[in-house]
Amino acid sequence: MKVEHDFKNYPELSNADLERWELVSPHKQIKEDFKAVCVKVHDGDTITLHTDFRDFDFPLRLLDIDTKEMNEGGAEARDWLKAQILGEEVFIKINRHNRVEKYGRLSGYVISRGMNMNEALIRIGLAVPFKVRREEQIPNVNKILDVKQWF
Repeated sequence: MKVEHDFKNYPELSNADLERWELVSPHKQIKEDFKAVCVKVHDGDTITLHTDFRDFDFPLRLLDIDTKEMNEGGAEARDWLKAQILGEEVFIKINRHNRVEKYGRLSGYVISRGMNMNEALIRIGLAVPFKVRREEQIPNVNKILDVKQWF
């Protein structure tokens, strides 16, 4: 059986892909809550984790929140999150129905010292719930009405 999935660049399998590829995955697929050490904070909603059950570090997207992009002032959220969890053991709570996001990263809630970091970022105003992401932005009318798309 030839493996068509790129496990190096996309180590996490979506729920739809689990049945097809899990048996040939070179590493354990994460389907349950686990503990890990945060080894890097990329921005306010993406971190890198290290565990004892994988021989490589991997990214995690904080579930259900959205922070500003780094070029839009996102350094404040990144720096706050870094001060809270970098180098710390954290508990990752997995939503079995929403465990991998569209870019192939594992998604979850990050719990540190009994505090849900996803919720804390929202409470202190450094993140918004993902469902209200970019609601205040005016749609790009030029893109919506681009005549080229119809030909």
